[in-house]
Amino acid sequence: MAHIARRMFELLEPICLVTYFADDCNEELAALGHPTYWDGYFASRAAPLGRVPAQVVHAAFYNFAEGEAARHIPSAWETIPPEASVAARERGSAASLRRILGDEVADSPGLARAADLLTEAATSAPTEGRVMYAGMRTVAVPGDPVARLWHSATMLREHRGDGHVAALVGARIGGTEAHVLDALARGIHPPESFGRIHHLPKERLAAVMDGLRERGLVDAGGRFTDAGRETKRRVEALTDELAAAPYDALSPAELDELVTELEPVTATLVAAGSR
Repeated sequence: MAHIARRMFELLEPICLVTYFADDCNEELAALGHPTYWDGYFASRAAPLGRVPAQVVHAAFYNFAEGEAARHIPSAWETIPPEASVAARERGSAASLRRILGDEVADSPGLARAADLLTEAATSAPTEGRVMYAGMRTVAVPGDPVARLWHSATMLREHRGDGHVAALVGARIGGTEAHVLDALARGIHPPESFGRIHHLPKERLAAVMDGLRERGLVDAGGRFTDAGRETKRRVEALTDELAAAPYDALSPAELDELVTELEPVTATLVAAGSR
């Protein structure tokens, strides 16, 4: 089933990315009173966990540098209820999808069927050891098919993310180290220039790179060694394996149907850059 999990990741990621790439979601969160993109991001994504301290958000998100969560949590919830941020994220994300796809696709029986199948998968996996996924499972599934498609895709994204964190922990790869390996896998060099980490203090990045060199995962020039490339491959393979459980809820015929309905939706979103 790992190959199915990988294919579903490819199909679902563009649906989830409207939350972060398109303006609609950020505008909804800003209208609530969140002053920056990152205030809205942390407030709305972490909200399903409840009013937990920054240390818990940092642990669950995993790949942010020390102190980044604390700049937004819990202050982002002091005047705006977490539930309001969750609802704003859903409204904005669904609005993005409808705008990009157009009403004809958004209101089609095929999209509604994809949303139904995806929801069946997304609500069927065990929650043990899946902190972010378990949090999303407590949020009501919306009735509107477009919103339901986004919601279920996002549940599955958090389920996969929890498994990815487990794979990284097992490989002894920290959050910033994971970004370095991801940058190298994307062909970005130097990896310190990657957008997710380039803002970090140079001393912090240098220490991370030194640690990866000491472990033989990158070479003196900051590029993959064979061991580093193999470590990244193992982490991704295990992530796919750990992401497969939700799709056990669907029959082979239903999986084929889901892929068929999602492919044109995803193609449209990819062409638009999920914006």
